Amino acid sequence: MAAEPDKVLIFDTTLRDGEQAPGCSMTQPEKLRVARALAELGVDVIEAGFPAASKGDWESVQAVSRMIDGPIIAGLARCNREDIELAARALADAPRRRLHVFLATSAIHRQYKLNMAEEQILRTAVEGVRRARELCEDVEFSPEDASRTELEFLAQVVEAAIEAGASTVNIADTVGYTVPDEFAELFRYLCKNVRGIERIRLSVHCHDDLGMAVANSLTAVVAGARQIECTINGIGERAGNCSLEEVVMALKTRAAFFNVTTGIQTTRLYPTSRLVSSITGMTVPRNKAVVGENAFAHEAGIHQHGVLKHHSTYEIMRPEDVGLARSHLILGKHSGRHAFRDRVRALGFELQEQELNEVFEEFKALADRKKELFDGDIEALVLRAGGAANGPWSLAGLETHAVMQGPATTTVRLRHSDGRLVEQTTEGDGPVDAAFKAIEAATGLGVMLRKFEVRGVTEGEDAQGEAVVYVEYNQRTYRGSSVSTNIVESSSKAFLEVINRIEQAAAGNRSREERAAGAQTASTL
Repeated sequence: MAAEPDKVLIFDTTLRDGEQAPGCSMTQPEKLRVARALAELGVDVIEAGFPAASKGDWESVQAVSRMIDGPIIAGLARCNREDIELAARALADAPRRRLHVFLATSAIHRQYKLNMAEEQILRTAVEGVRRARELCEDVEFSPEDASRTELEFLAQVVEAAIEAGASTVNIADTVGYTVPDEFAELFRYLCKNVRGIERIRLSVHCHDDLGMAVANSLTAVVAGARQIECTINGIGERAGNCSLEEVVMALKTRAAFFNVTTGIQTTRLYPTSRLVSSITGMTVPRNKAVVGENAFAHEAGIHQHGVLKHHSTYEIMRPEDVGLARSHLILGKHSGRHAFRDRVRALGFELQEQELNEVFEEFKALADRKKELFDGDIEALVLRAGGAANGPWSLAGLETHAVMQGPATTTVRLRHSDGRLVEQTTEGDGPVDAAFKAIEAATGLGVMLRKFEVRGVTEGEDAQGEAVVYVEYNQRTYRGSSVSTNIVESSSKAFLEVINRIEQAAAGNRSREERAAGAQTASTL
């Protein structure tokens, strides 16, 4: 009789390691949207951030701890008292919390990054885990760059961390260097040579520098790991992390081989992937496994014939299993609110009543402009719900004039929250360039445009286009995005969202300075 399958915990680090990818920074409201989606997805642990990294990171971890129920909320900390105590305070309101402490162990990190001897590494790791254990019952320890650490020394560090109170030990392939057979040997060596390892949960955290993060993570599971650290869409530093949707569906699709289970609601994979893509601006490649547009598309005639006969001929997963609807053409301008709500749910999204009302009004307006409405149109509207930066400026009017030879002219009318209506006309190298310059002139805010992208999000000649802009202001990068059937309009709204984000950040800084000044005044009384 086959043994009962073990449970593999899914530790999602989209909000921490994923956000460290260039251009993937998120605002606090965006982090909360992702955290709610992760909770609905059924992840076991949400690593909400690195509280010591910045005040904003600390506040975001605190907000996730206060507002997200269900998963364990984890905060990352280096093995020093200040980091650990900051993380503990940020996590204080979480019903279930975990302190995740790390320290590099490889020879190259010991020599060039830390300038510490092996004895210092052992002592620092033990002190860090002990302090974390004093503040939190659930402590995870990660030897950073474990895959490039000498096996004997790695075993010593892991054993010392277990004795100090770690309940999870995470073996990190920090730079994506290892390969499956080698990684399996590492896990087998630890299981054989570390006293007390049977008392703790072994975890794995792999990067994708050589394209093997998922393969290495699955190999670790075979070798004894019972927690996988991963991110939605595999986002993360450099080439990214182990992709949550890929590793989860591999375990599910090949359940007879791995004989393990996860608690993931796989029908939530596609909508969660789309949400993270929308918020971070990291477009999912068409050929991405599991959630890419081509994952369940069949163009070759022999493949189409086979799938029509039986899906299993060329599909090892059903699109419905990952939350991807089969239908495309849906609804119209005469469709009612109930039909719209049902379609939103069928696509895997849940909206609050106020959000639904707002999106439905946008849907009706879009239906008046488009001949055909597709699932992608609905997705685009839903993903924008609550996602745009709330700021003082909104687009009240837009006019463009362009000729084949010569400059383009754009007039923008912007409404400010104080009631002002500002109009500005500017020339540029095309209507989009002119619109950006007009917005800068109208708001009095000059920025450096670093990147501008436009892509179609739906099908047909009247498809919606998503515009994404990245700008630099005061040595910080800001991102904005918007969707419309009019590319100049979506570009202008995306640029205006950036302006609003900068205004928000400035207002937040002023508020913090005022609070600090008030606290200083109070302390002198």
